[in-house]
Amino acid sequence: MTLPVHWVESLAGVGPGDVVDVEGDEAHHAVAVRRLRAGEALALTDGLGTTVTGVVHETGKRRLSVAVEEVATVSEPEPRLTVVQALPKGDRGELAVEVLTEVGVATVVPWAAARSVAVWRGERAEKSLARWRATAREAAKQSRRPWFPRVEPMVTTDDACALVRAADLAVVLHEAAAGSFTSLAVPAEGTVVVVVGPEGGLTDDEVAALTAAGAHAVRMGEEVLRTSTAGVVAVAALLSRTGRWAT
Repeated sequence: MTLPVHWVESLAGVGPGDVVDVEGDEAHHAVAVRRLRAGEALALTDGLGTTVTGVVHETGKRRLSVAVEEVATVSEPEPRLTVVQALPKGDRGELAVEVLTEVGVATVVPWAAARSVAVWRGERAEKSLARWRATAREAAKQSRRPWFPRVEPMVTTDDACALVRAADLAVVLHEAAAGSFTSLAVPAEGTVVVVVGPEGGLTDDEVAALTAAGAHAVRMGEEVLRTSTAGVVAVAALLSRTGRWAT
């Protein structure tokens, strides 16, 4: 049976026999929604590589305590994948974050591309970023990730170019590109950056800036994918050529 997974802020120093308290929304979801009761098994993770399994010791209205039985800590998977995702319209941003989390991306960076339909400003920017982060956390729990993805604040094209320059490998998806994934040497370690454009496509200036910064322009066959799904397809193509999918 697959154990339910809940998030706690820190599991530093926790060992078998300890009791970990879970409070707030996570505890409410466990107790009121999943209806976990004393004696039932579950897993807790801090999203930073540590996961514990144990049994519910005690529950309250927005609180539960877990008696720890086993502790496992793993290193962050290499290479680390960063997706610079142009802001999609509607709820497609959350869809992109969800599937990118499920496939194993380490970082998602919202990008205000020139042709992005959605605009993040002021309070809307704060709420949108919060939704992306909440989506990433829930998807990480669902896919049982010990390392949760980071969702960074929105960046400009200049910021995206800086991420490209710092990467060990960077690609920008473009339907008119001559390059393909088969020609790329995917590193076993370090950071791989994938840049995904908006519904309206990348401008010539954006492609020029990103490739000048070191990104390889690649296309994924004859089909043109939606911005909310292109990133996960690209990441899967890259991961299939790394040791992360070897076992």
